[in-house]
Amino acid sequence: MKNMVRTAAPAASVGEDAALAHRRALAGHEYLDRPLALDGEEIPGLRPLIRESWQRSVRLQANPDLPEAPLALDREELEEYRRLHPLATVMPVIHKLLIQPSHDSGLLVAVGDDVGRLLWVEGDPAMQRRAEGMMFVPGADWSEATVGTSAPGTALALGRGLQISGAEHYKRSVHPWSCTAVPFHDPDSGALLGVVDITGTESAVAPHTLSLVEATVAAAQAQLRVERLQLAAAQARTPARWRNNSAAAGAGFASATDSAAPYSGRKRSLYRNSLQLLGRDQALLSIEGRTVALSARHSEILALLSINPEGLSAEELTTLLYPGDGSAITLRAEMVRLRKVIQQLNPAAVPGSRPYKLAVDLVPDSGQVLNCLQRGAHRIALEIYTGAVLPRSEAPGIVELRERVSSLLREAVLTDGSAEALLRYAALPEARDDVGVRRAALKLLPPRSPKRAAVVADLERLETELGASPPAP
Repeated sequence: MKNMVRTAAPAASVGEDAALAHRRALAGHEYLDRPLALDGEEIPGLRPLIRESWQRSVRLQANPDLPEAPLALDREELEEYRRLHPLATVMPVIHKLLIQPSHDSGLLVAVGDDVGRLLWVEGDPAMQRRAEGMMFVPGADWSEATVGTSAPGTALALGRGLQISGAEHYKRSVHPWSCTAVPFHDPDSGALLGVVDITGTESAVAPHTLSLVEATVAAAQAQLRVERLQLAAAQARTPARWRNNSAAAGAGFASATDSAAPYSGRKRSLYRNSLQLLGRDQALLSIEGRTVALSARHSEILALLSINPEGLSAEELTTLLYPGDGSAITLRAEMVRLRKVIQQLNPAAVPGSRPYKLAVDLVPDSGQVLNCLQRGAHRIALEIYTGAVLPRSEAPGIVELRERVSSLLREAVLTDGSAEALLRYAALPEARDDVGVRRAALKLLPPRSPKRAAVVADLERLETELGASPPAP
């Protein structure tokens, strides 16, 4: 098994007290009131790791004065999402090694997903009640893009374990807290699955705490790999037709019978199957922790099947796939080649025919964006959205999907977005000539904001290139 626990960064150098790190960082917060200084000068006593994280937080427009983290998943969404998440399988290990000892210890244990959303927060009951004041609760978004520097979000951003002490946190409401976090990487593929965090007072950043979390993550990774090997052995003893039926019912994850309640419910989820379509011409398909780059045509086919889980007839898929008059014979040839690609990843995931239908659900990143927009989480949607769906595809069904995702995102940002969200959207390639978004941002920016000059210059460029009206003074 690969060693997926990366070199970690402690809260302070050997012999340095966490309280001293807190005091130095507290003094450094005056620089956040003039963020341009973060790029031009050193902050005395502030660790480079923290300074760089603050710089990223400023660029991402995280607000240090908002007291609470936003809720990204409601209760129903949270329950279903974490039930099917691969980390649910190893929660009994984390519970035994970290959560049980944390009761009445003044510590909390949090487990989050790969984008910083907390899935479980357990431990000392009194500390849980206190943590609710800053929304350190299941379902909340603690990514660096949203709350700035914190152990869970920054560990995910850097891909390694670290400790954050007191005022080293970007958000001022979190200054009474300290935390240690270690990312959880897939033991087979190395893909990032989530993060394990201990939060509390000074004891949460003791040197032994970092070692304890690293050891727990390593034990949980080993357990996940054991579960996968057991599943593979069970599948090898199972007739192929039964394996295909089981995969079709897997809801996007490879799973096995569960005995680890209450964390994972009736099924244990060992892998998450996904399809990355945004900002790329060749999709990335991940099945059971293995990833392959698809051809442009295969990318289109899987994208269309992923958004039509009930399946498509040959005629329907041909119409959605080929501009003008398509050929069912050409489609059948492409499906033969696609099946061979997926066969190498997992035979049980090979699409069926009559109708053409996926044997396992895929989670397309375009679908994640649409789900976020549906619940009003346009900021998270912007984080996920790295570009248009298969931007060069001319397949009618893909063009429709691309325009739908793009237009809904633009509409949400224009309707509910802050100036920062509008500017972030304006930086996308598809928004290069979007006069409306820039004008909306200009209306929301404070009169003395240094960002106004860049927006005005952009609008003047568009006036020259497109003949747009000049911006209002």
